[in-house]
Parts: sequence; structure tokens; C-alpha cells
Amino acid sequence: MKTSMHSDADCVNTMSTVRARAKKKPAAVELPGDQPLRSSGRQAKRKATETEEEEDISEKKYRKCEKAGCTATYPVCFASASERCAKNGYTSRWYHLSCGEHFCNECFDHYYRSHKDGYEKYASWKRIWTGNGKSEPSLKAFMADQQLPYWVQCTKSDCGKWRQLTKEIQLTSTLATTYRCGMKLNNVKSEGPDQCCQPEDMRVAEVIDSWWHSMLILPPLLKDSPADPFLAAYYPDCVGMSPSGSPCSHSIHNMKAEHCKTFQPQIAGLSPYFQPFYQPNECGKALCVRPDVMELDELYEFPEYSRDPTMYLALRNLILASWHRDCKEVLTPQKCAPHIIVRGLVRVRCVQEMERVLYFMTRKGLVNTGILNVQQPLLPKEYHNKSVIVIGAGPSGLAAARQLQNFGMQVIVLEARDRIGGRVWDDTSLGVTVGRGAQIVNGCINNPIGLMCEQVGIKMHKLGERCDLIQEGGRVTDPTIDKRMDFHFNAILDVVAEWRKVKTQHQDVPLGEKIQEIYKDFIHESGIQFSDLEEKVLQFHLSNLEYACGSNLKQVSARSWDHNEFFAQFTGDHTLFNAGYSSVINKLGDGLDICLKTPIQSIDYSGDEIKVATSSGSQWTAQKVLVTVPLALLQKNVIQFNPPLPERKLKAIHSLGPGIIEKIALQFPYRFWDGKIQGADFFGHIPPSSDKRGLFGVFYDMDPQGKQSVLMSVITGDAVSFIKDLEDKQVVDMCMNVLRELFKEQEVPELIKYFVTRWSKDIWSQMAYSFVKTGGSGEAYDIIAEEVQGKVFFAGEATNRHFPQTVTGAYLSGIREASKIAAL
Repeated sequence: MKTSMHSDADCVNTMSTVRARAKKKPAAVELPGDQPLRSSGRQAKRKATETEEEEDISEKKYRKCEKAGCTATYPVCFASASERCAKNGYTSRWYHLSCGEHFCNECFDHYYRSHKDGYEKYASWKRIWTGNGKSEPSLKAFMADQQLPYWVQCTKSDCGKWRQLTKEIQLTSTLATTYRCGMKLNNVKSEGPDQCCQPEDMRVAEVIDSWWHSMLILPPLLKDSPADPFLAAYYPDCVGMSPSGSPCSHSIHNMKAEHCKTFQPQIAGLSPYFQPFYQPNECGKALCVRPDVMELDELYEFPEYSRDPTMYLALRNLILASWHRDCKEVLTPQKCAPHIIVRGLVRVRCVQEMERVLYFMTRKGLVNTGILNVQQPLLPKEYHNKSVIVIGAGPSGLAAARQLQNFGMQVIVLEARDRIGGRVWDDTSLGVTVGRGAQIVNGCINNPIGLMCEQVGIKMHKLGERCDLIQEGGRVTDPTIDKRMDFHFNAILDVVAEWRKVKTQHQDVPLGEKIQEIYKDFIHESGIQFSDLEEKVLQFHLSNLEYACGSNLKQVSARSWDHNEFFAQFTGDHTLFNAGYSSVINKLGDGLDICLKTPIQSIDYSGDEIKVATSSGSQWTAQKVLVTVPLALLQKNVIQFNPPLPERKLKAIHSLGPGIIEKIALQFPYRFWDGKIQGADFFGHIPPSSDKRGLFGVFYDMDPQGKQSVLMSVITGDAVSFIKDLEDKQVVDMCMNVLRELFKEQEVPELIKYFVTRWSKDIWSQMAYSFVKTGGSGEAYDIIAEEVQGKVFFAGEATNRHFPQTVTGAYLSGIREASKIAAL
């Protein structure tokens, strides 16, 4: 005999759970614990026959649910566990799980009383729950976790009705993906009329009402969530998962704190760079979320979950885990819903809420970002009615434009250059890809660059840590000397950090000046005298610091030079992007409406529509404009704003510095350096004097596979000004002289090809990346990022306080502004 998945017994529920749709009453406190109501003394003493009891009950009225605000006038017991189950009749007490789901006192006794048949089942469940979870293993929790029937939605496009499964059927993601109304257990098509024509249970409509969630006695805890493997070190019920349905073991939770710090889940097929959740006791890590806590923007968006965030956390964690398991395809509500496995009517609410949470996370750029082939808009229709002009086709502009277009908005990108990429510009003329701009990814864990590489199948080369320091004359510096001076260098910076704790913005001094002062004090007070070589090694480390800041240290703020380090930064491997950033930047631009060679002259946002005019006289209009031009161009008023930008923003723009570094790349006929550096990815050059410390401080091997012979070096600090007016050949000759000094014991061959960058003279950038000038602060990044009148928005590395100076920071600023534009 074929068994239907649909519960015929629930017809009683459908017809008898009558609603009194009155105004919602204030919540009343239920009786504590799971104890049933005691019978009166008269009833307890009376010895009546079974017939007499039935006659006595038949004379009584039906008992209502005592939960204040519950709309079930005639509750029905879903459990049917006891032979004496009240079903839809009288019981001495109804236990409320939700409006529409109750169990009777007789079924309570069946599991709760030690002499009853169901007690061992409850006790066994209780042991598992106690071992894995933190919440109370009450009988109500048992009923919700083990006894409530599952609900599933018909997947036919013209139906979508919710159906209650029979009690013995376990819901799986596969069943949820394939379910049709009237489906049989053996998948034989049902005979007779179309089951989709049958009306939906009336309780489903009530679940969708906003107040229904507040009447839940217990928060939903998901089973078999995709987030399970990510969160094995957490108590399941703290992150929205059922302790009885998760593979967690309580032994994990008893691990010592130091072990927890390094624990990371190993998930087959998952990139090791994908670590979306903090592990217990773990330190700050960029783009990580606490799986057991709602963040501020989440609380702002979903205030109804502020008191009990369990449902939100369960859904958010499921969505985030699902995205990282497969970031190559758009994550849709239809993909997420089958993985919401929870008993009872609350599953209907979870699926509904999941859609809201998914749209929020998509809008924020937490999921459905990067390089995706999007066929349908990612956000609902209410987000589509905006037109946006993006000025600049660098990483930030392209990230924002692609995101906004994927949301369903009308977007056009106006770019002054004859190419996209901005300060991302890869050169392949030397036989390998060499970034004239950025090419190194600093910290790959959760880095969106790594995510985009995963999406398009690009591999990066992990950079080794070894960097031999070679002196002019050819001698490799003793590593112990390097270690010693690195220690002293970092000790000086630690003193700077202590000094600034009590200094205001107005008491700021140049970083170079402060370092020199601390160094002199240390020499005077300690009596230590560094050797000439040690002094030169210290200059090497100062050169690296100028490389990081993009400026000589005389201009950099001692108080705020590393302002971003106060926020969680990207951790993990540093990698060389062999294919170059253009490999992902170009794909970001695919399918966008981009107008090249279109320099912008003015932005008039005085009216309802924003007018953008070019130097050639062309004009575009839109409702929103996103400006992503480099800081140096904003400082030089290349674009005229009407009305003028607020004074507060202008002050912030000028409190940052347009840092500049230059690069030189050299192609040789063979790899003459291999024998000396022994497979290291880079080597350092000890400057012969402090005035030459920015000239070619580090040399990078641009082909880790060893097939091509290309070195790249950087020019930083005062050396940038020194080479500014020299011919490229003169700069190359200087670099070759340095290499001949570093490899004096052998012949350095003549060059085949080379190039020297000129970012300081590039008309559409005039800089490399920003830094905080003396007297400035990291707050300037936030102020520059502020939109003006909800019409003009700003992105770029100089608007990202957390991750400035990087392609990653620029990209994330574009995602951030796309989210803001969508929300306004």
C-alpha cells in the first residue's frame, strides 16, 4: 500500500484550529518548568472507572491554550504519543510551542514520567543534548527537536504551497529540492486530481504575520546545516544549530584555549583561504564574523532579533557557509531553502526570513560578489529604480559598477584613460606579467582577490619568508645581524606607539623625526654603539617603512602612520599574483557599459538629477554618482563640484598625502642570481648610505617557476624625487651598477629589455597610494568616504580606513558604496 507524505491526520488541525483574529494581547508569563497542572484534590482522591472519566470529560468545555496571545481557540495535539492523547479534545493543560502547535498533558506524561513508555527516548535525547549543547534540555525542546512534523514547500512554479509531512518522514535537502504536492514515498506519481489544488493549511498564512515569531516558545535550531563543519568548535545551539543533529562533540568545547586559537576546520574541496567565521578565542581577522553574535549593521537591519538572535544567526551562518562552499555560482533563495532543516511550522518562517537575510548579505557584499555570471538581478524589484554614473574604471569603480548592475540598476562607467584598471596596470613586454602598479596580495585569508581567483581558476604563488640582505661588495649579511636590527627597529616603533597614546592630533610630529629622536635617546641612554653594517641594516628597514607608507618619513604622521592596524587586517600567505591583477580586473569589467577616453570636468548635483559634464562637452545625467578618482586629482580640483564639496570633506582630502613609489623591471638573458639567493622569491639590498636607502631596496624574482629571467625593484622615499627627472636609461644604469655590486663575484649580463614606471607624471593618477600626513588622522579616510546629500558617493583606496593603499581596499570600497547606493 502506498504511503503519502502528506498528513491526512492533520485535517483535524486545519479545521479545528480556529483563530480569533483579535488585537494581540500583551504576553503573559507561562507556568514555570514542564510540570503539568496538578489535578484538584477532589479529582486526585476520586477513584473513577474509565467510563466515568470519559463521561466527566465530555461534560467539560474544551480547554484553551493558556499562552497569552495564542490564537488557537481549540488546540490540537501534534504528538499523538500517548494512547490517552487528547488529540483535539480536553486535556488538563496544553503546552504551547507556537500558535498552531501544541501538545497535550497526556503526551507530556508519556515522555516525562519515568514509568511511561516514552521516558527512555526522552532521557537518551537529553543526554546527547546535554553533552553537546548549552541550552536547557527541556521536554518542550525535545518535542520541537524530535516530535514536531516537518513542513515542506511544493517546488512546482505555479504552486508553492506548504504541506505538512507525516510524522515518521524525515526531511532532507534532497526531498525539499524535489517535493511536489501529493508525492508518494516511492516517487510514483499520485493518481486522481492534482494535489496542488488542495488548499494550504490555514496556519501557514498566520506564520507569515510579523507577530507570529514573538509567540515562539523556543528558537529554531537547524539540523545538518552547511555551516556545521565550519563551526565544530562552537556549541551548536549558540550558533543556531541543534545539539542533537550536529556532528559536534563536547570534547571539542573542552579544548584548551591555546588549541582553539589555531583550530581551523578542514573541509574537503574548500580553499584554505576561506575562513568566514572566527574560531573560539581567535584574534582579529579581516572579513570574519562571530557566528554566535550579531554585528551592529545586522542589529540595525533586523532589530526584531536583538533579544534572541538565534534564528538570524542560524540563517546567516547557513548562507555564509553555503556561499564559501560554492562561490562560482549565484547563491539564490532556492539554493538555500532546502538546507533549512527544522521541524514545525517555524520552517515556513525560516525560509521566508532566509530570503530577507540573503538579500541583506548580498547588498552588503558578503555573498554574491566578485566575478559572477548573473542572469537575473540579485535584489528584488524595489532596488532596480536607480541610475548611477561611476567615474573611474579602477578596481573600486569596476567593483561598484558590477555590483550595482548585478543588483538590477542602470550603470555607466566613465573613464578618462584609454584602458580600464587605473593604478592596476600589468605589463607583459618582458615575457612575464609584471605589475607596473600592484602585484602582491598581502594576506590571502578572506581576501576578495583570493575569492575572485577561486571563481575564475587563477592560482597565486605563495611568497617565501626568506630575504637575504646583500651588501654592496657582494657579501650576504649574517642573518643574526638582520634579526638584531629588526628587533631594534620594531622596538623604536613600539616607543612611537607608546608616545602617541597621550598625544593629540595637534601634537603630531613627522614619523622620521620621531624615529630619529627615539634612536638618539636609546644610543645615549644605553651606551650601545652599532657597527657601520648594523647602521646600514637599520637604513634598509627604514627604506621598507617608506615603501609601506609611499613617502619619505619626513611627511608621514608619527601619530597615525599605521592607523589601519587598529582594525582586523588580512592574515595568511602573502602571494605574488603571477597572472597580474588585470586578470581579475578585466573580468570585473566584462559586460559593463564603459566609456573610455572620457575625462570628467564637472559634477552638478544641485538639482534632482545629477549632471556630469566631460571636457569635450558631453553630458550625462543620473540619480546617483560615484566618484573613484585618485586622491591627488581630488586635491588638485580636477573635477569641479556644484555646489562645492563641504569644507569638512575638503579638509580631510588635504590631510592625506598622495604617496608615490616607482618600479623598475629588468629582463636578462639568464638567471644569474639563482646560485646566490638559492630559490628565494626576493632579496634585499643594504644601502651604502642613508641618502641612498630608497634606491632599489628589494629585488623580486618575477618568475618563481624559473623559466624567465626578470627582476623587479622599487624606488621609494627621497629616491623618488631623485630619479624623477632622469631618463629611463639613467635609472636603469644606476640599477645595473647596484646589481653588479651585489653580485660582484660574477658577471651580470647585459639587459634584453626593461621599463621604469612614472606614476608621479601619470596625468590621471599622479600618485601610487595614500598616507596620513603629519597633523592628519585615519578619520580622514572615513570623511572622504561620506556621501554628499545622498547623491554623490566616493570610493577608492583613500576612502577605506581599514585597508588603504591596496587593491583589496579599493575593491572593498566599491562594494561598500554599491551597498550604500542600493540602500538609499
